Amino acid sequence: MSVAITPPKFKLAFLGPKFWPVWISMSLLYILTWLPFPVIRVLGRGAGVLLGALAKSRVKVARKNISLCFPNLSQAEQDKLVKANLYRAGMGLFETAMGWWWPDWRVRKHGEVEGLEHAKAVLAQHKGVFGMALHNMNLEFACRVLGLSYPSVAFYRKHNNPLMDYLQYRGRARSNKYMIHKRNARALLAALDEGELCLYLPDQDYGRNQSIFVPFYGVKETATTTATLMFIRRTDSIPLMVTSQYTDTGYKVKFYPPLMALKELDDEAGLTLLNAKIETIIDEQPDSYLWMHKRFKTRPDPEAPSLYKD
Repeated sequence: MSVAITPPKFKLAFLGPKFWPVWISMSLLYILTWLPFPVIRVLGRGAGVLLGALAKSRVKVARKNISLCFPNLSQAEQDKLVKANLYRAGMGLFETAMGWWWPDWRVRKHGEVEGLEHAKAVLAQHKGVFGMALHNMNLEFACRVLGLSYPSVAFYRKHNNPLMDYLQYRGRARSNKYMIHKRNARALLAALDEGELCLYLPDQDYGRNQSIFVPFYGVKETATTTATLMFIRRTDSIPLMVTSQYTDTGYKVKFYPPLMALKELDDEAGLTLLNAKIETIIDEQPDSYLWMHKRFKTRPDPEAPSLYKD
């Protein structure tokens, strides 16, 4: 096994008053996740409305991203998409708790996996699967759905609050075979060489270092990390896309056929192809995507004005 992170340990200090707000909020969330699923969806919509009122700066980012990526939509259509995205964000709070605490039988009832045969065909060749996932609102629950079919290896980002980190790790450990530190690239390379199913998120702005600027939707110069291609080139793994979507009865994890061209193309052509594929997948269910992230924060000219300023 590659180097897995050390599980955070429970501390008696977690019982102190400092952490009571976390215990109270998490206990309430745990209780609410035992309500019938249709009721949870109503609560999620309500949480989305509340989020829209409290997190105005994030709503502003979502509006800007949607206007940049879908300029052909009318203002009314863009506003409708922003509203739907807020509902998904509110539901994301409950989906995280569902992913951490729901029993297996309930996850199976509301979750399904499509296209897993693409990954299994690669694994049968004793090769690693480099699963490039998207930052969708329901990602936390989707990982749990996938974990019941085939546990994966994924990066782990430590939570700033030690009690939340303890709860977060225990919740995510139910989904993954094991987790590695988010900066431990060597561990992910080793996992791929060991023939594991690994998940990686290539679709955010990770800054200027190890990034080039290629098109993404209507923004011709979007910072896109070259680390994605490094993992593909330095291992014998097979790259493919995976996403999480909403269904009438719950959720679906969807695998796509391998993107073999990424093993041959140079950085610019490869990442242009990757972003185009990401666009196609987002277009299948655009309200599910994390539009509140400043995807276009890094500009080619460091002195250029931010796209997020009025």
